[in-house]
Amino acid sequence: MNNSYNSLQKIGLTEKEIEVYLALLTLGPVAIRKIAAKAGINRGSTYDALKILQKEGLVSYYHKGKLQHFVAEDPKILSKILARKKLEIIDAAKDIENIIPELSSLSGSAPSRPVVKFYEGYSGIRTILEDTLDSVAKLKKKEYVAFSSSAIRPYLYHKSAFPNFSESRIKRKIFVRTIAYGAGGGTYGRDERKWILEKESAPTYILIYAGKVAMISVGKNDVPHGLIIEDAELHKTQLAIFNSLWKAI
Repeated sequence: MNNSYNSLQKIGLTEKEIEVYLALLTLGPVAIRKIAAKAGINRGSTYDALKILQKEGLVSYYHKGKLQHFVAEDPKILSKILARKKLEIIDAAKDIENIIPELSSLSGSAPSRPVVKFYEGYSGIRTILEDTLDSVAKLKKKEYVAFSSSAIRPYLYHKSAFPNFSESRIKRKIFVRTIAYGAGGGTYGRDERKWILEKESAPTYILIYAGKVAMISVGKNDVPHGLIIEDAELHKTQLAIFNSLWKAI
């Protein structure tokens, strides 16, 4: 059942919508009261979920007497829905490519000032790491530096974050110098690493790149979070600190 949940979430269904759809598959044609009871969701939320499922083509309905009965469509229709979403994504990608120059010109007209962006969860960590590679790849000298943390490192390479980050960096011919706090980690290609072997690892992973500074840490709830600060002066300061420490190790 977990596989069913994960797969249905990937096509955009919420937990409540999945519960309602699975309840309908089990019950067959039935009124909303029984669907809500089976799914363990109140009637208002069940009705909202049914409207979404109807829009997606996963649920239909008919009237039996004064009552409206709902029925789940054959699960085979999921393949057609997935094919439709693929086409929508392709069309959206084309549209986005066309408007990027226009949107970039708007952002370039704003006054120059520091920008801070906050990210949460593994998807947010992946966004930070992707921004690092994308930003550095545009530079003439494709290089960045980082303060690594043995405590944070596993979160970066988690299967839900960016497990093949080093491979992607090497493929894009990006060089990195790293000062690592705590044992572990190594060189993988196009990189240099020095260690500061303290008893405790630093609680934050810091990337210094392309006029930006990114910081990644983990809260008490074991959920990673991070931020990107876009500020040329802060970048220069952090890079100077890094270089001084690099020479001293």
